[in-house]
Amino acid sequence: MKLKYLFGATGFIAMLGFIGVFSEEKAFLAFFAFAVDFQYFFVRDDEMWNTYMCRSAARAFCCGMITMAIFSFISFLMGKGSTYALVGGLAAGWTAAVACNAVLVAIYNFSAGRALKEDD
Repeated sequence: MKLKYLFGATGFIAMLGFIGVFSEEKAFLAFFAFAVDFQYFFVRDDEMWNTYMCRSAARAFCCGMITMAIFSFISFLMGKGSTYALVGGLAAGWTAAVACNAVLVAIYNFSAGRALKEDD
């Protein structure tokens, strides 16, 4: 399976935003931000694109795991309870991973575009 289809399929997470449209849970509207991932279905996937996408995903995963561990540990030590520490840690880790991946993809994409312009 091509990597671009895997990354493009993450755009379907945006469907969770409809929970916010049809219910009182407006926090789900934030999932519509994943609709931008549908762009990956239309990119030209070369070796450079595959490399920076995998690199950003790996770094985002590590960032998310570290954030989850730190948040959970601090929350537990502060006496927030084990359920809050676990759920809050998972949410914080997932948020950090998504944000880190988005920032790194933007940086790599900008750098790659800049390098291509310099070659002209």
